[in-house]
Amino acid sequence: MESVYQRVTNSLIEELKQGVVPWVRPWKSSASPFPRNVSSKRPYRGVNILLLWAAASSRGYANPGWLTFRQARELGGTVKQGEHATAIVYAAKTKKVAANESGEEIEKDISFLKFYFVFNVEQTTLPALYFGVPPEKPLGQRHVHAELFLGRIGATVRHEGDKAYYASEQDIIVLPRRDDFESLGHYYATSLHEHVHYSGHPKRLHRDLKGRFGSRSYAGEELVAELGAAFLCSKLEIQGELRHAAYIASWLELLEDDSRAIFTAAGAASQAADYLCSFSEKSLPAEAVPA
Repeated sequence: MESVYQRVTNSLIEELKQGVVPWVRPWKSSASPFPRNVSSKRPYRGVNILLLWAAASSRGYANPGWLTFRQARELGGTVKQGEHATAIVYAAKTKKVAANESGEEIEKDISFLKFYFVFNVEQTTLPALYFGVPPEKPLGQRHVHAELFLGRIGATVRHEGDKAYYASEQDIIVLPRRDDFESLGHYYATSLHEHVHYSGHPKRLHRDLKGRFGSRSYAGEELVAELGAAFLCSKLEIQGELRHAAYIASWLELLEDDSRAIFTAAGAASQAADYLCSFSEKSLPAEAVPA
């Protein structure tokens, strides 16, 4: 039987093979596309963001609100006839009795992933108040917010040369001059990408992906930075171009070799986004669990 990890990974592999990167476009279609649970008001995290973005993009949902069938009923509505749910995941635990080195039987908590199913608000009969999507902020205001957001992090940033990178030994971010980018949006998206790398320094989140990705740790870290930048672009409503094209082949190889790679990367990206958000506001709340 195909595992939850493999099913999710296979769906993302198919999109990547078609040249579609699920985390690139979504925040460009509405003012507040970061998926959240309507009932708890909490944003989703990790790989579930990608699954919900992909569903919203393919089905044309503009509303970022999602909820279970039960939650729709509790709020006074129901799911429209003929609508299909979107499968997302949560971590469950079970008890397992095993013998330790002394032969004693002990109980262990075993974690595993399970699917649960949600519907977009647009698939329900909920009252109109649940359909509101905040108006898009003026472009200048969004850029000011991005500037303040990055400034509060306090990373050392140098503007020189024609390459963007994070130098971990010197603990500095190097970016081309703003005028060298096609737009301010592209500049901020690139800066966010490098700031996600910055978050992984040993004196911050100490992100070491070698245990999971081994020789492909570079591709794994680039995936973390790409996803983290996408999450932050969505939150800040920045319409910038992420640097995905050059990495699609290496990400495909990574995902085909390890069905859990996208879960590890997306989880690390959410953690990085939380960390960078903590400098200017409280971190994103924990993900809603199924009702």
